Amino acid sequence: MVSPLLANLLLDDLDKLLESRQLRFARYADDFTICVKSTSAGHRVMAWVSRFLTTKLKLLVNEAKSRVVKTNDLHFLSFTFRGKKVRWTTQALQDFKHRIRRLTKRSWGISMQRRYRELRLYVQGWINYFGLSEYYRTLPGLDEWLRMCYLKQWRKPRTRIRTLIKLGTRTQTAVSLGLSSKGPYRLARTLATHSGMTNKWLAEQGLVSVREQWIQFHYA
Repeated sequence: MVSPLLANLLLDDLDKLLESRQLRFARYADDFTICVKSTSAGHRVMAWVSRFLTTKLKLLVNEAKSRVVKTNDLHFLSFTFRGKKVRWTTQALQDFKHRIRRLTKRSWGISMQRRYRELRLYVQGWINYFGLSEYYRTLPGLDEWLRMCYLKQWRKPRTRIRTLIKLGTRTQTAVSLGLSSKGPYRLARTLATHSGMTNKWLAEQGLVSVREQWIQFHYA
């Protein structure tokens, strides 16, 4: 919390300068974007803002992150913009997938209860931030990863068959899965797995729905 506070103190003069010139801008800590009508205006504004920061406030400007771009090419705080629509960036989605894979990794020796708890906390926190996005279709579900996680835990064919039958999968279907040489990822998408480990059953175990979290954020 110290860094954002110091940024606000140091950059308060910059905020006032931008306001005095009636420029539209957004700033979070030391990350900020300024909106102008043309590319040439963007270069002019960037030049005098950089001079103000370096000469008046004695601050360093990160030239690698500072550039003039059209709105559609702008990435700000892991969001991108398409017209008036806000979306999370491709990198943000990749980071989400990577974290989910870590949380559902079989080699992580924790109980399923704790795994569900960690997933719930992460997904809720992620949606609280990225739920602002108006784009949903590419967001992956957690159900397939968790089904795969269970199948990895139930390594032996007999364990898989017995457990799936207990959960409601037909005997012949469960046996076919148990004897299959396919990997957990492909088996997690089969009828045998879905008929036993239903969405309802996963929810009862503690699974939080990413889709429902996103809908609640927008339409609650």
